[in-house]
Amino acid sequence: MPNHLANSTSPYLLQHAYNPVDWYPWGTQALEKARLEDKPIFLSIGYAACHWCHVMAHESFENLDTAAFLNDHFVSIKVDREERPDLDSIYMSAVVALTGQGGWPMSVFLTPDLKPFFAGTYYPPEPRHGLPAFKELLIAISQAWENQRSEVIAAGGQVAAKLIEQSAAAADRGVFTSTSLAAASKALIDGYDWDHGGWGRAPRFPQPMAIDFLLRRTVRGETGALKPVVHVLSAMARGGMYDVVGGGFARYSTDDDWHIPHFEKMLYDNAQLARVYLHAWQVTGEPSFRRLVDETLGFVAREMLSPEGGFYSSLDADSEGEEGKFYAWTLEELRTTLGESFDFFVSAYGVTAMGNWEGKTILQRALDDAALSIRFVMNREQVAEKLADCHAKLLTRRNKRVRPGTDDKVLTTWNGLMLSSFAEAGRVFNNSLYIDIATHNADFLLSALRPQGNLRRAWRLGQAGAEVFLEDYASLILGLLEIYQSDFSNRWFLEAQGLAAEMIKRFADPTGGFFDTPSDGETLLKRPKDLQDNATPSGNALAAEALLKLDAFTGNEAWRRQAEGALSLVAGQVVRYPTAFGRWLSAADFSLGEVKQVAIIGALSDERTKAYLAELRGTFRINLIVAISTFPPPEGAPTLLVDRSMVNNMPTAYVCEGFVCQLPVTDLESFRKQL
Repeated sequence: MPNHLANSTSPYLLQHAYNPVDWYPWGTQALEKARLEDKPIFLSIGYAACHWCHVMAHESFENLDTAAFLNDHFVSIKVDREERPDLDSIYMSAVVALTGQGGWPMSVFLTPDLKPFFAGTYYPPEPRHGLPAFKELLIAISQAWENQRSEVIAAGGQVAAKLIEQSAAAADRGVFTSTSLAAASKALIDGYDWDHGGWGRAPRFPQPMAIDFLLRRTVRGETGALKPVVHVLSAMARGGMYDVVGGGFARYSTDDDWHIPHFEKMLYDNAQLARVYLHAWQVTGEPSFRRLVDETLGFVAREMLSPEGGFYSSLDADSEGEEGKFYAWTLEELRTTLGESFDFFVSAYGVTAMGNWEGKTILQRALDDAALSIRFVMNREQVAEKLADCHAKLLTRRNKRVRPGTDDKVLTTWNGLMLSSFAEAGRVFNNSLYIDIATHNADFLLSALRPQGNLRRAWRLGQAGAEVFLEDYASLILGLLEIYQSDFSNRWFLEAQGLAAEMIKRFADPTGGFFDTPSDGETLLKRPKDLQDNATPSGNALAAEALLKLDAFTGNEAWRRQAEGALSLVAGQVVRYPTAFGRWLSAADFSLGEVKQVAIIGALSDERTKAYLAELRGTFRINLIVAISTFPPPEGAPTLLVDRSMVNNMPTAYVCEGFVCQLPVTDLESFRKQL
């Protein structure tokens, strides 16, 4: 018999729909049941690609005795953190407050009025590693609820008060300056790990936002900013965390050398990393960086793109019940698959009979192309071609394996990130397929994820969810601005403006910045307002960036002021914690920099217009806004295009800063000089 999760749209919740635990989704039915029956709530939060979520489900939630005890003494609620980031944020704060650290699966015990009184993450079925057995924990909490109710309620009240106090605390307000950006850059460079590449210790997460900020500093002429960028991107590209066979990045590396991944593949990681490799290629011209962009976007188009145009959320870490089974190789598999290329490939990846992970091999480059060229008497192009042929053969072989599960829900915010990546890569590489994927995605998001004109966060199998959050609006706006600057369809620009107005109306905080939840949303323990970037950018950082860019298109000073109000909330923290505010740093750089606005009046089919675009797209140009239209511009076009005309009936370019423009030009050399 299925439980109450059977009708959910979330694949994560559906994974638990046939547990013997009488799970409920978060909602009125479960919350009322807890109040009426005077039972504590067991709140379990995770996500579909989470390995330890699967482990705890198998060990405890599929156990009949444990399930029976939960059903008798608790109201059990299961939440997909990816669909409900508000609940995840609130109760993760409680986990950290109570234990000092967080993670998933998240296990939180609440009073019927939703106040957390005990929390943790994974609990084993038997005591180990200093953790109590889950069943023993349930018994202890149940007894405390029955016999020490006043103490439990008091503890919940104290935690709730602390969380509310934290959210109400004054932000470390300040003003971004060129000096503070330089100091943040220096902190990133000084804190860089030159032995392994990256920041911090294992588990080692990619830091695409910090890397992109350093690329901005490089373009601004900062000495030393590029070296760590090239070093860490090269370290990650060798393989392990990067899937050299099929493309795409795993969530993080469990070791310092980017070798042994946590195998889940998340859409948001691949969106951000593809874009930062794109920018690095524009700056350096390094061919391997471009190859990684194409391989990563190729992986997404092949394995994470729905027929309707939405991007799926993730691929699981496990297949056939084993973590990483889909991605690891035995020596014999490599031998039979590669044939005469076996010795070459084994040298390239340092493969041994013993393997490097549980008797198998996770592929990571041992010799670079130059060393292979010398050893096998080939030129560099031949080495690259032979490696590509080996990878293709291995991919064909791997595709016959049982695949990891796919979380096929579509999330607006993550799709906005990937929309930006496909749109920008499409115009930089002049790749019409990428542009087609981006336009199809944008159209899908503006229809399926906006039923009756109301934006939603999640969609699956034709059904949109009820919730929406700040990051959904902001990420989609930025994606629409990127696709506008790729195909210059005025529809995208108009939609971005409309969404921005809605975003301000529903999420703006009068004291500065934005709440993560809408003003007409569900009343929770507190109204979250997360400022720190995590694996995905802060919704506030995205909103600030979106409004700054819209101001550059329109000259709407109110939008700029709203963005600057958000920026002021974190200006005092970024130098101390730059990896926690990477997207903010790039937004602040845009705010402080001289934004170049380029308006071109002319047909996109005209070769002279194409030449202007090729000049614009040939390098990584930070703080650049581009608008193009035939004459006269359509109604609602960017203000940047208003009152522009063609000179001598030729495609004409206007290069401006702050809506102060240089003389219009009609030849490429003059345009190049103005840029």
